[in-house]
Amino acid sequence: MKIFRSRRVPPTPARGAAAAFLALALAVTGCTHAQEEAKPRAEAPTPALQPFYSQHLDWKDCGDGFQCSRAEVPLDYSAPSGEKIGISLIRLPATGKRVGSLLINPGGPGGSGIQYGRAARSVLSAKVRSQFDIVGFDPRGVGESSPIRCMSGSELDAYAGLDASPDTPAEVAAMEKGSKAFADACGAKAAQLLPHVGTADAARDMDVLRAALGDSGLTYLGKSYGTYLGAVYADLFPKKVRALVLDGAVDPSVPALKSNETQAVGFEVALKAFLQDCFEDGACPFSSRTVEGAMDELTALLKKADAHPLKNTLGDGREINESWVVLGIVTPLYERQAWPVLRQALGHAFNGDGTDLLRMADLMLDRKPDGSYSNQTEANMAINCVDHPYPKEPSAYAEGAAEAVKIAPHFGNFVMWGSLPCAYWPVAPKGADKKLTAAGAPPIVVVGTSRDPATPYEWAEGLASQLSSGVLLGYDGDGHTAYGMGSTCVDKAVDDYLISLKPPKQGTMCPKVT
Repeated sequence: MKIFRSRRVPPTPARGAAAAFLALALAVTGCTHAQEEAKPRAEAPTPALQPFYSQHLDWKDCGDGFQCSRAEVPLDYSAPSGEKIGISLIRLPATGKRVGSLLINPGGPGGSGIQYGRAARSVLSAKVRSQFDIVGFDPRGVGESSPIRCMSGSELDAYAGLDASPDTPAEVAAMEKGSKAFADACGAKAAQLLPHVGTADAARDMDVLRAALGDSGLTYLGKSYGTYLGAVYADLFPKKVRALVLDGAVDPSVPALKSNETQAVGFEVALKAFLQDCFEDGACPFSSRTVEGAMDELTALLKKADAHPLKNTLGDGREINESWVVLGIVTPLYERQAWPVLRQALGHAFNGDGTDLLRMADLMLDRKPDGSYSNQTEANMAINCVDHPYPKEPSAYAEGAAEAVKIAPHFGNFVMWGSLPCAYWPVAPKGADKKLTAAGAPPIVVVGTSRDPATPYEWAEGLASQLSSGVLLGYDGDGHTAYGMGSTCVDKAVDDYLISLKPPKQGTMCPKVT
């Protein structure tokens, strides 16, 4: 399972799973990298699509200064007179002289833009909120927009708890069986929707939203997977771009399993940065005082959980095995501010209690205290599998995992095996590994963080170089994504671009915040 997700700060274990993250993707899982092949650019709407473009949005108050509405789009853009689906939106009206609307997407795929929109006051600066209506939306198949649902809470518990570092033929068979069951469940319960949840369709929805909002050009902030959504939009509608900020960028030209491997290495880099920071704190739970020694202690912890699950005091019957422990470790690596929480959780885990790690894994998967899940896990897999041509032979994932663990020993297995449901997916992929150029678009700002665990900096470099008008903005920092993470350098550059259309100097590297 690959992990791409938006910025969010994990709550302390005492706050529990009720304080959910704003968005995510499942499993050690997946962003998608491909656009539909053999599809012409959709710069101008056809007459059959005009009713969607000219629709009036009926906004209603939905509390705390927000307004909510719903837009109508075709299920299948090649047959616009057929079935229609709804896209849910939320907006926070501009507080000052309005320039237009700013669409935002938190990542995933599968992250809720409605929840992210609710956080607009903390996600965007007051300066930006003064001049733009901030508009969040759930992409098709996600949250409140025709959500894909495949499995019950207990079934998702079982799936998330599959041994993602199979050591025996029996464990490999169990992983294959569980992954196929996931794919089969989605095929049985969401067959009509599955072919139409790809990123190219979501990008076409965004253009409908742009027009319905009354904007001649799209202004957009996309994080993590949201950078891919924004890049696909720009490639389809280059002349409709006003300003796009793609933060925590994904490189669309990297093949799926290579992407998994690169991401696993990114988590190893983030883990080492966490350990180096940990040694400077008196509460660091490692007996060793070197990164290498601490990495060995973590390896021993994972082996222990693999052989004998850690203690779970939540009373829900789940066994905290190696997979749950890895998810619990990965979650706070996204936020430097959450590293103290990870130190505490690991201290308890070394003493045999994995409850705090399980709570953080629940936050990542958006699992509620009652055992139910949001649909981000199913949406994540469905979008990934239709966006990208994953291998159909299970042996390819085994071989990929064997190579990945050589350079990412703690995360290689989990990231690689997590994509296995795509081998059994009931819908053929519509994507291909290819560069996105968005020829003819105005400057597009691509932001990368040097030690980003989920979207390595090299991906930002790759996307910025592919886009004909890409402008790379770097941040020497930790955690996933950069805007709103405490760097006044990044924040000012992004704000100036969104408001005044003045991009930063190509290759600007903002200094580390101390």
